[in-house]
Amino acid sequence: MSNTEIDLNQDSQNNSAQHPETESQPLFRSLFVKLGVAALVLGVVIYSGIHQRAAAESNLGTATEQAAIAAVNVVEPKSGAGLEEIVLPGTTQAFIDTPIFARTNGYLKQWYFDIGAHVEKGQLLAVIETPELDQQLDQARANLKTAQANEKLAEITATRWQNLLKTDSVSKQETDQAVQDLSARQATVESMTADVQRLQQLQSYEKVYAPFSGVITARNTDIGALINAGSGGSQGLATVPQELFHMAAVNRLRIFVSVPEVDSAAAQNGARAPLTLDEFPGETLQGTIVRNSDAIDLNSRTLNVEVDIDNRGGRIKPGAYVFVHLKLPDNSKRSTHSLIIPADTLLFRSEGLSVGLVRGDHAELVPITIGRDYGSTVEVIEGLKPTDQVIVNPSDSLTTGTPVRINAAEAGGSK
Repeated sequence: MSNTEIDLNQDSQNNSAQHPETESQPLFRSLFVKLGVAALVLGVVIYSGIHQRAAAESNLGTATEQAAIAAVNVVEPKSGAGLEEIVLPGTTQAFIDTPIFARTNGYLKQWYFDIGAHVEKGQLLAVIETPELDQQLDQARANLKTAQANEKLAEITATRWQNLLKTDSVSKQETDQAVQDLSARQATVESMTADVQRLQQLQSYEKVYAPFSGVITARNTDIGALINAGSGGSQGLATVPQELFHMAAVNRLRIFVSVPEVDSAAAQNGARAPLTLDEFPGETLQGTIVRNSDAIDLNSRTLNVEVDIDNRGGRIKPGAYVFVHLKLPDNSKRSTHSLIIPADTLLFRSEGLSVGLVRGDHAELVPITIGRDYGSTVEVIEGLKPTDQVIVNPSDSLTTGTPVRINAAEAGGSK
């Protein structure tokens, strides 16, 4: 090392020893800056947390307030114009439908027709063996012969005594007794004759005939079955009928429909009544209104109407479910002012029938008057306007002034 370098090092050491604070100043300055930055970051974090908490509380309050407001679905009433008919359900019934019972006791010997068989009036359906009845008839005939013989003898005696009375050979008393005995014998013969005829009539019931032309819909007996006249045993104190066959005349069918009182004018005797069946989609059959009860049922407030349809082809079966289309009378004024709403919008309250409407941000209950009832929809003739927003499926707790809001899905789409 040279002398010059040694001198420089010594000078540097001397300067450091003389000014020690010049080295510590940068360290303090750096530490201060770091502490400042840390405090600033901590302040930002604290402010951000407080702000987020306050925003969350505000959002929660808003969501709670929104949840407290009932969300409802609404529908706008449709115009009632163009509704020219009412469709009512009904069930087809055979024009004649009757059970066939036995009128005599015995055992079933033979049956000739089963279910589904078409029979004509007077055809033999079954034969019943009646051995006891046959014996009773034989006994009655024998008793009749005895009575007839006694009558003949009494007649001869009475004639003889009347001839002897002319010559005073017998007394008047004896003659009168003979004549009266003849009268008694004659009455006995008449009684015996009536008994024989009664048993003969019962014996004729051994053969069961079809009372009308139709189809056998049920057979409830078989060969060898015990047959009791008009009954098949007892159930408590009531007699249970024993039905041998069940017959129905299906060439013509009846349909009974209950027409609402407000539409009773549509049930005019002789008017056409188109019929539709799910069994024949797209096909309309023609029926005729033949009669009605001419009285409103107090319980259902409906008019019972009979519609007949020709069924000679046998296409429609008794018991089929049909829809009867009745043409409504022309009432342009009513059609112009009437509106149609779904039935699930109605509220039944003690003060009367009403619906809930959305007015601004709250609900309002409005009383209405309905006309025709179409099942899933009803006609409103008073109380609504076409622009009203009617609440669908309103809750039982809904009252006027209840805060409501329309569902977002409906608010942006069709109602």
